[in-house]
Amino acid sequence: MVETMGSGVSVADLDGDGWLDVYFVQSAATPEFQSPQTLHNVFYRNLGNGTFLAASRTSRLDDLGYGMGAAAADYDNDGFTDLYVTNFGANRLYRNNGDGTFSDVTGEAGVGDEGWGTSAAWADIDDDGNLDLYVVNYVDFGWDNHKFCGSAERNLRAYCHPDVYGGVADVLYRNQGDGTFADVAAVAGVANAREGKGLGVVFGDYDNDGDLDPYVANDSTRNFLYLNEGDGTFFDNALLAGVGYNQDGKAEAGMGTDSADFDGDGRLDVVVTNLDLETNTLYHNQGQGIFSDVTFATGVAEPSLLYVGFGTNWFDYDNDSDIDLFVANGHIIDNVESFRDNVTYAQPNHLYRNEGAVFQEVHEAMGPGFEPLKVSRGSSIGDLDKDGDIDLIVTNNNQTADYLRNDGGNLAGHWIQLRLVGRTANRAAAGARVVVIPLPAGSTPGAAARELPIVAEVKAGSSYCSSSDLQLHIGLGTASAALLTIHWPGGRVERLGRLVGNRAYVLQEARGVVAQRGPTSR
Repeated sequence: MVETMGSGVSVADLDGDGWLDVYFVQSAATPEFQSPQTLHNVFYRNLGNGTFLAASRTSRLDDLGYGMGAAAADYDNDGFTDLYVTNFGANRLYRNNGDGTFSDVTGEAGVGDEGWGTSAAWADIDDDGNLDLYVVNYVDFGWDNHKFCGSAERNLRAYCHPDVYGGVADVLYRNQGDGTFADVAAVAGVANAREGKGLGVVFGDYDNDGDLDPYVANDSTRNFLYLNEGDGTFFDNALLAGVGYNQDGKAEAGMGTDSADFDGDGRLDVVVTNLDLETNTLYHNQGQGIFSDVTFATGVAEPSLLYVGFGTNWFDYDNDSDIDLFVANGHIIDNVESFRDNVTYAQPNHLYRNEGAVFQEVHEAMGPGFEPLKVSRGSSIGDLDKDGDIDLIVTNNNQTADYLRNDGGNLAGHWIQLRLVGRTANRAAAGARVVVIPLPAGSTPGAAARELPIVAEVKAGSSYCSSSDLQLHIGLGTASAALLTIHWPGGRVERLGRLVGNRAYVLQEARGVVAQRGPTSR
């Protein structure tokens, strides 16, 4: 079962040179399969010239575990991005030494959970300035309880449904600020072993109360929405909020998840990828703690019915100021063609363009990068070539990964990029919320280019077993500048004057703009 679940990817500047690097999580040998070569995770340094250098060994990031996911963030506030790796087995925490190497500090930090870890996400749940860590666990599967699933009559074996195995509780590690963590999942109220068969997690302030809430996508059991009570505990509000099941009251095969304000109303919405013959489900945040399933109303349902979604990312690929949606697809059963007609293991990935009230699936018009059919799993985003538009990294089962470079987004509209640096808040600024008001050329501060502001939050973990660049990319459309309001973790609110578009800014808490640059030409 573990073989077909695949693994994720992290996009982050891990060597501190200003260019986004890529960390691929790999599988390992099994009792029934011994690879002719040593399998380890792979770290690629971005050289800034369109090429990458494999640096797994020299960086000491060549983990040999049966890898699942990765989440990157600066957990110790030293200015260097660290990396947490989940495994089918013991997880690993790698502390960035700041010299191109990493140290495995799992034991001393106390974060080596040995379940079937999948996705992980960093967030400061208690606003103490230190990043805490949520780790999602899947099911109670092991080599010793590997069961036969499929058709015995036809001698066709298939990967088992998660219903065959029991759930496993997630883990919540509280950062104690001294390099160690404490598992507070039970005390905090997020250790639901009975229903927990998690594959995805994303933090966001879903109730707009100023603190961060984790949303967890579970496979064939209801999803979780843990509202942060502000006292170290969480309340699972998924059923009351309407995000535990789909609109038919059914649990779906939650794989990946991501959050964003797709309609500009100032509230974070949630998407969950699911199995074929279900849909990828889009939950619209109506406010006051209530969500509605708008999957069919927005046009997301029909294109996803025949596909199995895993990784998913919200981002404005064409810089038109409306946030779009990517979904990585690939079936879960490698011999599905033997069981069902018109269904394949390898599948096309999907890109949904935000048209306002509805989404239009446009992957066929996105060039050769979207043409091959693959068994995709994790996905991560970032501007890897620093040209002003967002690129994609996608992992694929038993195939090479894809670097889908965006070659047109920077021509379609204006943009700004915002890298936030906390001082009182956690240095990575995970959980910070930015409200952007695009301004047309030559306008006064009161003349906005669009009726509704753009709202974005810094996320350190999302999609399926993946994490993306923490820099916020905001498409401005025809606007040439923007006004910003930053809501920092901990409560500080800062308003910045007019920022010129088509530039990347570094914004430090209480100090404003401390650096900026224009786009890089290829």
